[in-house]
Amino acid sequence: MQTRSKAQGPTSADAPRVSFVSLGCPKALVDSERIVTQLRAEGYELSRTHAGADVVIVNTCGFLDSAKAESLEAIGSALAENGRVIVTGCMGAEPEAITQRFPDVLAVTGPQQYQSVVEAVHRAAPPAHDPFLDLLPEQGVKLTPRHYAYLKISEGCDNACAFCIIPNLRGPLVSRPAAEVLREAEKLARAGVKELLVISQDTSAYGRDLRYAESMMGDRAVRARFLDLARELGELDLWVRLHYVYPYPHVDEVIALMTEGKILPYLDIPFQHASPNVLKAMKRPANEDKILSRIKAWRAACPDLTLRSTFIVGFPGESEDDFQYLLDWLSEAEIDRAGAFKYEPVAGATANDLGLPPVPQAVKDARWNRLMAHQQAISARLMKRKVGKRLPVIIDEPGGGPSGAPARGRTPADAPQIDGSAFVTSRRPLRPGDLVSVKVERSDAYDVYGPAV
Repeated sequence: MQTRSKAQGPTSADAPRVSFVSLGCPKALVDSERIVTQLRAEGYELSRTHAGADVVIVNTCGFLDSAKAESLEAIGSALAENGRVIVTGCMGAEPEAITQRFPDVLAVTGPQQYQSVVEAVHRAAPPAHDPFLDLLPEQGVKLTPRHYAYLKISEGCDNACAFCIIPNLRGPLVSRPAAEVLREAEKLARAGVKELLVISQDTSAYGRDLRYAESMMGDRAVRARFLDLARELGELDLWVRLHYVYPYPHVDEVIALMTEGKILPYLDIPFQHASPNVLKAMKRPANEDKILSRIKAWRAACPDLTLRSTFIVGFPGESEDDFQYLLDWLSEAEIDRAGAFKYEPVAGATANDLGLPPVPQAVKDARWNRLMAHQQAISARLMKRKVGKRLPVIIDEPGGGPSGAPARGRTPADAPQIDGSAFVTSRRPLRPGDLVSVKVERSDAYDVYGPAV
């Protein structure tokens, strides 16, 4: 059975148009209806002819040789009349049979891969979006500035850190399929986002609950794996920043992507402490005994690497020796960006049942002040190394031009609202989202200053 779509309802001269051929059984026809419904909901119009369409979809049948022949004939006709053809359906399960004969098809997807078909249409003929008529933008409603966005890749956590009740609140690790994450990332990129901040409770555990299963992104399979996802995001030509990364051994693999410039040379790793005694009491999931050697190896491979972390002072049982161990570790590790929290007991946390002596509040306060002063000196020393260098900067707050006021932005070493800033002078006006090169003329403990060049 062959069905050629007919135009339905009013049309818009600006709306992209799709011609549809549905072949085979009623189950295939239902598949076609689902695809058409999704496209119509996104504002696509249906064309009566291939020649009048922006793209043609051919839903094939591969049950019998005669059905395959009919499908191949339909693909050939669509290519001859239009030239922009997406193939789906049963024959798509063996894409080589199609691409060997018709290498110019835009995409080939298998049966029931509705979202893959829609994504292929998006690439061939992006949907028209009218902000005055459409209730929601394609990327959804965001509370961040237009030029950066957070990309959550999983929810929940499988760890059992003694100080934390996140697993009780949000449940175990639940990863999103890789293709779903990448489709959201593409929508954000089309909406003008320049920087993606990848977040979750445990980013480097991504995909473990899915057993790293593949999902279809267009005509290709993508694994739900930390490295694979980072590599795919690195192909979007955006700043990609990784947050909440536990230092599992496979984290070493993403350093090469940073060295290649695919993702930002930035790792946000919540070490929480350095003393073996405290880490054991905290029930931290990662083995930190060899982390210093790993940090050195990371920096040897990627000299521009920035490490951000958070630490807890005053955890039950933390001795003065434990705290001094942490300060000495910070000096050796040279963590670029560090924040600290004073331990507070949380209802439901297993730390409450450890039977360890609490650290008095006055001692917590003193240790927090000592750590922050210690880290500030480390940061100031590291920041001086940036003076004289040219660094890329993304602008967050406008400036420059006739006003003479500096614009405020961030280097690759700075995540929004938690790290430092770059204050940029410029003869031309700079707007949020602009990417500029800045020659650093001076620095302080957290920020850099210089002109756009």
